[in-house]
Amino acid sequence: MSIALDGLGHLIARYLERPVDGYEPFTPSDPEALRATLKPGDVLLVEGNSHISGVIKYLTQSTWSHAALYVGRIGDRETAGGEPLTLVEANLGEGVVAAPLSKYGRFHTRICRPIGLSEEDCARVCAFAAERIGFDYDLKNIIDLMRYLFPLPVPQRWRRRMIAMGSGDPTRIICSALIAQAFELVRYPILPKITRLDSEAAREEILEIRHSSLYAPRDFDISPYFEVVKPTISNGFDYRRVQWADLAPAARSKDGALPLIEDAAPLDPGHAAGPAGAHQGA
Repeated sequence: MSIALDGLGHLIARYLERPVDGYEPFTPSDPEALRATLKPGDVLLVEGNSHISGVIKYLTQSTWSHAALYVGRIGDRETAGGEPLTLVEANLGEGVVAAPLSKYGRFHTRICRPIGLSEEDCARVCAFAAERIGFDYDLKNIIDLMRYLFPLPVPQRWRRRMIAMGSGDPTRIICSALIAQAFELVRYPILPKITRLDSEAAREEILEIRHSSLYAPRDFDISPYFEVVKPTISNGFDYRRVQWADLAPAARSKDGALPLIEDAAPLDPGHAAGPAGAHQGA
């Protein structure tokens, strides 16, 4: 029975992982800036373009449908082209795998960095994720998986439960759960439940770690314990060096290192506001 369920799960997974036609990221990443900014322990959020990505974005009311953990170079593992594998992620139909950073070069991404994480604990988080490469993706709970095929209106209080797919097998894991478990190992909070106790002496806050299956990619974005890091800003953004498409070539900065912005609207002398359309990738 388990084999039959896995077979059906893989058929559904292949459909859900198919790219949606016409996807174009509004603000694609700058691959080189991303590579220069990422540090081990960073969580990379991705705006995916598959069928399941659309459903996850709806259920979580978020831009982000996938999360990967940047761990740095994983031993001597490389792609066929010689690029090091630096991300650990759990993919539908594949399980936990290592991936190169270039995989998400054309996608809208966001870096979420744990604040104050010690070097030792960071190493433990990364090792935990890397040691799980080869684990299966959770496809056993077909009832949960099939819900992704029917993105019907869902009351908000039920949406997070629909994200969680729990077969109970620790070797079967979803993307956010993998990363949540890694941070759980060192007791680093993401979005813990907070219980407030009133007493005559003081008010205490007791943090209770949620079950890892209840985490979604957007939780790292809204967590008060993770910093959003934007490569364009981190690498020294200077608005005066932006090369606007509506300016004559001679008027552009000669040392401008930023790409030409094609969609800049013409300047309107009657308005103080600058031109709309200056979109820099995060």
